[in-house]
Amino acid sequence: MMFFLFCFTSTGFAEDAETAAATKVVTDFQAVILNVMQQGDKLDFEQRFAIFKPAVIKSHDLTKITRIVVSKEWKTLTTEQKKELIRKFSTLSIASYAHYFNSFSGQSFKVVSAKQLSPGQIYVHTFLVLPDDKDVSMDYLLKKTGDDWRIINIITQGVSDLALKRSEYVAVIQRSGFDALLTELSAKIEKFSN
Repeated sequence: MMFFLFCFTSTGFAEDAETAAATKVVTDFQAVILNVMQQGDKLDFEQRFAIFKPAVIKSHDLTKITRIVVSKEWKTLTTEQKKELIRKFSTLSIASYAHYFNSFSGQSFKVVSAKQLSPGQIYVHTFLVLPDDKDVSMDYLLKKTGDDWRIINIITQGVSDLALKRSEYVAVIQRSGFDALLTELSAKIEKFSN
């Protein structure tokens, strides 16, 4: 059973429409994660991937994330390369969720706080609660895209997923070129699916 703890700050974030909307994006996505985990042994990788795909597309700004992780190299890519990279990175993102969240042993998520960093950025602080282990801090940075809030970074135990990927992907492009990056992403997708 999912349990959320909302802490009210001096600004009363739970009553703020923007912060509440951003928090709902996170809690809705975490509900999908738990649902998949709870079905663990009944679902194979392809089935988990199929459940995660619409949830990730709805909750994450995959285009913005892709642009950020290749940093200044984005400007060197053709329109077709950008489209291909977004497709490949999106598939990898969904595959990673399908790979890592594949079993359930009583885990739950707890939302601790949410804070508006700027008019277009909100930070949602949560924990993955592990029954027999120390809770894992999972924080979400969301940016507003049009009228909707979308996840652009997940910080696990203080480590930014965006920073890790940017460091890795930029190095591959600079060292070996765009096609080498696509090959590496394809290899990661293949590894996750096995």
